[in-house]
Amino acid sequence: MTYSQLSKEERYFLSSLLARGASIPSIAKELGRSPSTLYRELKRNLRPTGYYAAFVAHSYATARRRRSRRGSHFPKQCWDMILKLINQQWSPEQIACHLRRTTAYHISFQSIYRWIRKDRKHGGSIFKNLRIMPKPRRKRYRSDDSRGVLRGKRLISDRPDRINNRLEFGHWEADTVMGKDKHQCILTLVERKTGLSKVAKLPNRTARLTTAALSKIIAAQPDSFKSITFDNGTEFLSYKTLEDKFPLICYFAYPHHP
Repeated sequence: MTYSQLSKEERYFLSSLLARGASIPSIAKELGRSPSTLYRELKRNLRPTGYYAAFVAHSYATARRRRSRRGSHFPKQCWDMILKLINQQWSPEQIACHLRRTTAYHISFQSIYRWIRKDRKHGGSIFKNLRIMPKPRRKRYRSDDSRGVLRGKRLISDRPDRINNRLEFGHWEADTVMGKDKHQCILTLVERKTGLSKVAKLPNRTARLTTAALSKIIAAQPDSFKSITFDNGTEFLSYKTLEDKFPLICYFAYPHHP
């Protein structure tokens, strides 16, 4: 029997049944898969927090497949010409320009540098014939700003059905609202099943003050808080402090999807 990885639909089915507490053998039977296939899927594609999210698992698998198929678009003859010119002390910029003018190989000098770095990483000595070896550069244009990113957070897709379907009391959603004065802010908490709301005024929207206000509200009725779902604002960066202090779980909405 030929092994094949799970499809996107199968991953969502697996994620849904895991959230309901189903066992791996029973899920495997529903999918018509071997239990070992599902154990392998969980081992390879779990989030850093230890939770399984279908869309994250599928992105992991797709990225691995893309990397495994990554190879050179240029034949060995092209690389032999490049090596010969490098040994003659030509720079990658000169080589790329020369090949573009005299051959059908339109290779960029960045690709040549990457090839040389790869060779060096595996113990090669091609780099020794370069007059200068610049540091790898990362493209910054329109790149995502990683400052304040919440690492290892549980996404809203990890929430069990009892929360999503509003089956029990104690699951809240938190947000902050800025006033006309940018230095003042309102923290809101809304209970999903009953719509009960709690509000606190913040002098400014910092993680320290937000966490302190949340701690004060929760401490007054700790049994009423089983989970809180936040958006991705940096004021919720200290959510782990709440998890360590109180018996609750924090979840987060998808980025750019309040």
